[in-house]
Amino acid sequence: MSASAVHGLWTTVAAPAAEGGFTAPHIEYAQLSPTLIVVGAAVLGVLAEAFVPRKARYYAQLFLSVVALAAAFAAVVALAAGGYGTTKAQIAAEGAIAVDGPALFLQGTILLASLVAVFTFAERRLDPDAHGNRVDSFAAQAASVPGSDSEKAAVKAGFTTTEVFPLALFAIAGMLVFPAANDLLTLFVALEVFSLPLYLLCAVARRKRLMSQEAAVKYFLLGSFSSAFLLFGIALMYGYAGSLSYARIASVVDGTVRQIDPALAATMGNDALLLIGAAMILMGLLFKVGAVPFHMWTPDVYQGAPTPVTGFMAAATKAAAFGALLRLLYVVLPGLRWDWRPVMWGIAIVTMLGGAIVAVTQTDIKRLLAYSSIAHAGFILAGVIATTGEGVSAVLFYLLAYSFTTIGAFAVVTLVRDAGGEATHLSKWAGLGRRSPLVAAVFAVFLLAFAGIPLTSGFSGKFAVFKAAAEGGAGVLVVVGVVSSAIAAFFYIRVIVLMFFSEPKADGPTVAVPSPLTMVAIGTGVAVTLVLGLAPQYFLDLAGQAGVFVR
Repeated sequence: MSASAVHGLWTTVAAPAAEGGFTAPHIEYAQLSPTLIVVGAAVLGVLAEAFVPRKARYYAQLFLSVVALAAAFAAVVALAAGGYGTTKAQIAAEGAIAVDGPALFLQGTILLASLVAVFTFAERRLDPDAHGNRVDSFAAQAASVPGSDSEKAAVKAGFTTTEVFPLALFAIAGMLVFPAANDLLTLFVALEVFSLPLYLLCAVARRKRLMSQEAAVKYFLLGSFSSAFLLFGIALMYGYAGSLSYARIASVVDGTVRQIDPALAATMGNDALLLIGAAMILMGLLFKVGAVPFHMWTPDVYQGAPTPVTGFMAAATKAAAFGALLRLLYVVLPGLRWDWRPVMWGIAIVTMLGGAIVAVTQTDIKRLLAYSSIAHAGFILAGVIATTGEGVSAVLFYLLAYSFTTIGAFAVVTLVRDAGGEATHLSKWAGLGRRSPLVAAVFAVFLLAFAGIPLTSGFSGKFAVFKAAAEGGAGVLVVVGVVSSAIAAFFYIRVIVLMFFSEPKADGPTVAVPSPLTMVAIGTGVAVTLVLGLAPQYFLDLAGQAGVFVR
């Protein structure tokens, strides 16, 4: 065929499109503003690393991060006040993002928790000065081999890894999109955007660097597997429904779809694709949540990562992942409820009991909090399984309460130190209540909240979740949850007894005096824990109003 003939074919095919003109996508920038602000600040942070002098970088990055997170939170509040969480809830960005109550509530929670976590990232008064320079929790030069001459030179020169701030902002941007994603491709992209920075952040601890790097490698390898499962599940789901859009998949699942793509007619409606695809996507999300049996990374990563990163990860990642899980089960797969509920029942039961029982045997405070977070994932799953509006709002409230308590608890862990850095072995915490009554009392408040003792946010959250589960017909889960809470209370109370009723050792750790940044983080944690425990109704109502997904 001659070149002119081929050219003629092209022009003939292209002509109709040219007449109609190219339709530009319609992007609702105002509704996407919280995410756009954080992404913009992250890009500016990368530029700051390149162009701002080394001495000024720490202050520039901290200022940029705090302003961006505060502005993004203000944008979320403005959207909620404008009715985008209720009457004006809509699908934005050509169907990729949902702007509705659960999305805005979780974005607000993630942004506030991240703002508090960034204060712990910026703490520079806990370690003694090195060569006349203040040091933070992160390696002087992340690229240098632990113990090498280049690392020693970097410490002597006073270098700091200020890249942690833009990395955290990129992670936060991914977390903001994750619970709001309205198609499977957006969900996967958001997952990668927030996972990759977290893998890096886990590897840059200043003390115990080899342990930190080991944690990062474990997290990266297991995270890669979970991402692969998720992606394979997405491919199978596309084969089943002929679309990646949540609404379209839901309509194929419940049989209301009208148009069938001829190319996919052979596979559409194949239930094996649906069940295996849904199971694989759920595996990817349950890994991020830290549910048994996808929890193996949690204790090692929580223990090895720099403690400020552990607090940030434990709070913000859980909120984002549970938001995505809720949207998948309530928007995409409600027609498959009888298939996924029994599986989720089993996972919730083994997660609650597994987390609580294994935590009893732990001797390291960070590992103990890691297993406690696994048990909490089980409690939150009880609310997910309720499959009612009350279940959604109870989960939202629990995530809000849990986030601040967790960041506060890990911030307290950074204060208890000995010559080797943080003293995380439980034996070192003996008698802490006599050495530093205020720090021990604050930590006791967080532990009581984790245990679900009345007048703390933990009690309000557990009560809301268990009530929703009982009303949703999952009474057995509530019984298992109460038993797990009793087991968990044992090891929380054990730590409190150790702190207040044991003799302090002569060579025990000291409690460092933090800068106002960490004080604000811990103070906010205590305030939220007590307010949500003593007067939770306003926030329960807020979560109740935000509990409706847009379809």
